[in-house]
Amino acid sequence: MEGKKRYFLELSYKGTPFHGWQIQQNALTVQEVIEKALSLYFRREISIMGSGRTDTGVHATMQVCHFDLADQVPNGNFLKGINALLPREIAIHSIRPVREDAHARFDAERRSYFYRIIFRKDPFLDELAWLCFHRPDMDLMNQACEILMKHEDFECFSKVKTEVNHFRCQIFSAHWEQKDNQLLFHITANRFLRGMVRAIVGTLMEIGNGTRPLSSLEEIILSKDRNKAGKAAPAKGLFLSQIEYPAQLYLD
Repeated sequence: MEGKKRYFLELSYKGTPFHGWQIQQNALTVQEVIEKALSLYFRREISIMGSGRTDTGVHATMQVCHFDLADQVPNGNFLKGINALLPREIAIHSIRPVREDAHARFDAERRSYFYRIIFRKDPFLDELAWLCFHRPDMDLMNQACEILMKHEDFECFSKVKTEVNHFRCQIFSAHWEQKDNQLLFHITANRFLRGMVRAIVGTLMEIGNGTRPLSSLEEIILSKDRNKAGKAAPAKGLFLSQIEYPAQLYLD
């Protein structure tokens, strides 16, 4: 595209009404809604590339995507205008010019997620958390996190039908914390496999609830067998929360 300029959008969304991030036939997705809004705003067809996919019902407090423009520069009214075209479940927070070869997916160095569990019914968090009535052993689950970070191959936590060349991920941090009446799981890695975080949460909760011994985690990981790990935690408690890029990508 001659004279094109590339931009990164930072956005957030509530995933409840969407069938995930990526465009699908006969299903409403976040990517589709944003592309339609951008195309309407700029009066030309716009395609976006996200930092990664999120599954049906998964949320994002921070997602990043890139798109290209030719012979147009977003003005100071862009954020107001584009948000007016989007549903209340999606918000664009910033637009930043980046290098022409910058890529929202391939240039991301770290990605972070958190998972929220609540222990009493809360009408304000019903679509944003997994409701459990038994409090697990958080110390035991944090010991499990230490085991996780010693490994790199997480095929056992990946959805079976996935198009990847390998199952290696570098986990930089993983831990659980108690916050008021919530239990939060935080994890940061260079990349994540499809369904990986929810599978980890489900497995660690089984360890914390005493239905699976801590010693079994090493065996599960080495088995590379998804059937050996626990049931995936519900999608509604999962949030993509941070994407980190090299500073030199940005032009502002």
